[in-house]
Amino acid sequence: MRTVIAGGHGQIALRLERLLAGRGDEVAGVIRRPEQAGDLLAAGAEPVVCDLETATVADVARHLEGADAAVFAAGAGPGSGAARKETVDHAAAVLFADAAEAAGVRRYVVVSSMGANPALPDEPPAGMDPVFAVYLRAKGAADANVSARSGLDWTILRPGRLTDDPGTGLVTLAEHTGRAAVSRDDVAAALAALLDEPRTARRTLELINGSDPVVEAVRRVVEG
Repeated sequence: MRTVIAGGHGQIALRLERLLAGRGDEVAGVIRRPEQAGDLLAAGAEPVVCDLETATVADVARHLEGADAAVFAAGAGPGSGAARKETVDHAAAVLFADAAEAAGVRRYVVVSSMGANPALPDEPPAGMDPVFAVYLRAKGAADANVSARSGLDWTILRPGRLTDDPGTGLVTLAEHTGRAAVSRDDVAAALAALLDEPRTARRTLELINGSDPVVEAVRRVVEG
């Protein structure tokens, strides 16, 4: 299986690249800066330099040719302003989906965020950082765009609050989980399991720490 990951130098993406490469899959990571290539090579991934904020659909589609799956794990990141939440978290996700369709890659997995909502009001709820509200709107708009497509076998994963704690391999995966934390290790493991299970297509799922082994959690979702 060949998987191409947007945001290939991100913390979740690097973990996923190690998992996929470690089990013998081909994996490529799309990165913006050439100096990040060494970290991808160390993870067992092929680095692909392409700036999703300036690339065309045709540019990105060329990098997706021959892939079995595409994973959108890019993000503007902490410290970025509201404008980049729109250009990366929303527009780049749509661009990557357009490119996947153009390249004939049906399997498309999105790393979104719990609370993503395109209808979040301009005046955010009390106590919410305004830029974080823009981020949740951008993620929600991207999710809405992807989930309306018939040309993709999409799955949207919405993790809870991310931590760098060592993964336990135990999670709760469901349409609604309630709010809690989840380690980046376990998010990467869940993404690998979702890629293996085509019956999770056309599902939007939340993920938090829990008591089910990752593969069992995915099985529960598809078998009810």
